Amino acid sequence: MYKNLINRRIAVVGALGAIFQANAAATSKTPISKPLKVGFLYVAPLAAGGWVQQHDLGRKAIEKAFGNAVTTHYVENVAEGPDAERVLRDMAGNGYGLVFTPSFGYMEPTIKVAGEFPTVKFESITGYKTAPNVAVANARYYEGRYLAGVAAGAATNAMGREPLAGYVAGFPIPEVLQGINAFTLGMQSVNPKARTKVIFLNKWFDPAAEREAAVTLLNQGCEVLAYHTGSNAVVLAAQAAGKKVVAYHSDLRHIAPDAQLLAVGHHWGGYYTQRVKAVLNGTWKSGAVWGGIAEGMVSADQFGTWVPAAVQSRVKAAQAALVKKRLAPFQGPIWSQDKSMVVAKGGALSDAQIASMNFLVAGVESSRTMTTS
Repeated sequence: MYKNLINRRIAVVGALGAIFQANAAATSKTPISKPLKVGFLYVAPLAAGGWVQQHDLGRKAIEKAFGNAVTTHYVENVAEGPDAERVLRDMAGNGYGLVFTPSFGYMEPTIKVAGEFPTVKFESITGYKTAPNVAVANARYYEGRYLAGVAAGAATNAMGREPLAGYVAGFPIPEVLQGINAFTLGMQSVNPKARTKVIFLNKWFDPAAEREAAVTLLNQGCEVLAYHTGSNAVVLAAQAAGKKVVAYHSDLRHIAPDAQLLAVGHHWGGYYTQRVKAVLNGTWKSGAVWGGIAEGMVSADQFGTWVPAAVQSRVKAAQAALVKKRLAPFQGPIWSQDKSMVVAKGGALSDAQIASMNFLVAGVESSRTMTTS
């Protein structure tokens, strides 16, 4: 029943095994003249907290690292599709040597414009299609989600509450399904009875809709909220309702001091500075990166002051086991919603299987029908 859950744009079964393997093609032979102009496209408005802010912190890390050797510029709130193509073409035509496009929906416009400007380097963040002048990068966000699930399970146990979580999600693409499943499995590692209710919005950024979904989940009895959307609306809803929430993208204790359980953080500064350095010294190559907790691209920390020490210790122990490869979020046994076995005991999903994830695990209840449009 899950074969059509993923948006048709990402149906690439035959290429999954190579998505996250480095490609040595397309080495830049000649160093770029200075200052290097570096561009960024942002899919939503730049605000405090959230997906866009984390990438803007990466942009600022570039400025700090290279000073006058680079100039950076961003365009915010650029819709995926023709608008993105227009902005990319404008940057490429105005002397930008490197352009970062951090949104899955920017992948096709990036590939198209890159073909028209072969001397410009592009970094497609969360995409999977490479070209001689297009590299891709993503993070194993699901690792942080699993640890957040451990925290949610332990915290609800400590509070004597029902292990029921709510999850506000954008689109049912593999990256989102990975997060929902990892979060649920993390909760179930503490309490096998844990469940997660999900509402899919089929949009990334809509504060009003995100808040409405959060309130709906809270009214259904959810004790902890998580989300994969672009604003802070879910966090604010949890704070207002006196419930708990897993902050996403960045630490949001300043707006939810009583609600934040912990934050699943994204960190792009290290990767971005490495890629700019490669362009400047003429060693940039197309390829793919998929880094997680161990590589410093994802974190699960910044606990609320109310979180018991025992809960924090349990999460930290799980993180240490994950980094040392003694623990994998998607290790068996795992069952899907329809109770069929996905991974047997002793087994684990491969990277290719994780990258193409198209199911929800047992214990997840989808509150709206997942679509393919």
